[in-house]
Amino acid sequence: MTHNMGKLDRIARITAGVALIGAGFFVAGTVGTVLTVVGFVPLITGLVGNCPLYGVCHIDTRQHS
Repeated sequence: MTHNMGKLDRIARITAGVALIGAGFFVAGTVGTVLTVVGFVPLITGLVGNCPLYGVCHIDTRQHS
């Protein structure tokens, strides 16, 4: 699996994922559960450095020299 996400993209996704997961703990019921589950998507893609949707769309946000 190759990386297709740049540093800024990864930081933004990790931050958004943590924020959504955190918000999920403070919101009761189904909405809180959905926020928590949805938060794992950007968190995992940010940690791994690969977005499957970017691969399908041939998007690469890394800095190439």
